[in-house]
Amino acid sequence: MSENIEYTTTGKPHPYHIVRPSIWPMAGAFAGGLLATGAIMFMHDVSILGVPVGLKGVVIGLLAVLLVMFGWWKDVLYEAVTEKAHTPIAMMGMRYGMSLFIASEVMFFVAFFWAYFNSAFFPSEQIGFLWPPANIHTIDPFELPLMMTMILLLSGCTVTWAHHAILEGKNDQVIKALAMSVFLGVFFMCFQVYEYANAHFKFTDGVYASTFFMATGFHGFHVFVGTIFLFVCWARAKKGHFTPKGHFGFEAAAWYWHFVDVVWLFLFISIYWWGSVFGMDLTT
Repeated sequence: MSENIEYTTTGKPHPYHIVRPSIWPMAGAFAGGLLATGAIMFMHDVSILGVPVGLKGVVIGLLAVLLVMFGWWKDVLYEAVTEKAHTPIAMMGMRYGMSLFIASEVMFFVAFFWAYFNSAFFPSEQIGFLWPPANIHTIDPFELPLMMTMILLLSGCTVTWAHHAILEGKNDQVIKALAMSVFLGVFFMCFQVYEYANAHFKFTDGVYASTFFMATGFHGFHVFVGTIFLFVCWARAKKGHFTPKGHFGFEAAAWYWHFVDVVWLFLFISIYWWGSVFGMDLTT
């Protein structure tokens, strides 16, 4: 009897997107591990067979991460543009996912701010009960950091311009606004590299230098990721992928970029301005 049963699809179509099996999550884990391993080996001057690893491990890991990003995003674009698999219900789930991801990023930076303020409010004997320590020549907040702040705030304006242009169906303005946003992101990173190269302290010059470079450095990395995100959106806009009712890819990039802007404002106020102008002195 069972051999004569005809198996048919009798259920109603549902609006949820069931993803196909993908190699990218596993590949992403390996690429991230490779990047972290390369960075650790570089920071600890590890040698293999007598040859220093240097930056080669970091570069290989970074290239692996970029390859995974390219392949994974390409599959997601195929699902969204060709298969039309991203229904309103599916996009709602993606918004929840992006919101939780940004929340986790907030807690990531909370750890750096915690380390900074813990050392600032309770400076130890090793640094002379002073914050910033006496051996640290801080960066003037109203020189290069202020310019970098203006650049990021302006980029937030251009991203918002792009969003409104998408909602109004003005794709030519979307392309222009995103091109400006990408340019401003690259411009900001160039200034940050210049700032690091001309800083009067190094990463190993105590707790102030460590917390400064960790907080601002990871923010710079997030600017790098966000710039790539916006560049992909620019390339998609040129292909006409975004519509007033379907543009979650851009929304996610915009949320991420505004998050990066807000984190920088906290960095500017707490580390660049408050840390250099006010500080703590427990010797009196």
